[in-house]
Amino acid sequence: MSVLNKRNALLGWAVWNVSKNVAKKKAKSATSTNGSSVASKSAVAAAIAAVGGAMWFWRRRASADDD
Repeated sequence: MSVLNKRNALLGWAVWNVSKNVAKKKAKSATSTNGSSVASKSAVAAAIAAVGGAMWFWRRRASADDD
């Protein structure tokens, strides 16, 4: 008997879809209970960190080209 057959494939597909929907609902409820101000503050902090990292990389690369 094969491990991968139609019954196991169908069961795996169903479990995957159900778990995906449960994860989406958990994520949506977690973001709505924490408040939007916390989420937006972390997004702003991440954006500032990304811009700072890009500028640091760019300046360091420009100074290496001068040498």
